[in-house]
Amino acid sequence: MGFLIREADMGAAHSEDLRSRVVAEVAAGSSRRKAAVRFKVSAASAVRWTALEAATGSVRARRRSGESRSPLEAHGAWLKDLVAKEPDLTLAEIELRLFEGLGLKITERSIRRFFTRHRISYKKNAARLRADAARRGRSARTLEGQSGRP
Repeated sequence: MGFLIREADMGAAHSEDLRSRVVAEVAAGSSRRKAAVRFKVSAASAVRWTALEAATGSVRARRRSGESRSPLEAHGAWLKDLVAKEPDLTLAEIELRLFEGLGLKITERSIRRFFTRHRISYKKNAARLRADAARRGRSARTLEGQSGRP
């Protein structure tokens, strides 16, 4: 048996009209929970929309901020300059340089996300690549040590 998931359960944005109707129902004397049940929204939404209308005079959804909260953004020019001067640095080395140069403790994953956000192509260091072929099953090395007898 499958589950029926309503759009409201999935965190979807609700229309301004629906928000207004819920707030008007509460203003007319209904409780927030009863208004939520009537309009098939969560009680938490009815509470938030009523508070939003009281605080701002509008039920319009707040603008979502698309800004990055990464601490690397403030040092973006420094980091880009470092990578331009020394393009063969590994992520671990960049992490160490950030700590030594700026006192910024950051993870390799955060550095990789910064590079992705700023469309900086980051390639593996050639010195770290394997000199040997990738293994798939039995290799020549394992066969050398075996005799031809079963």
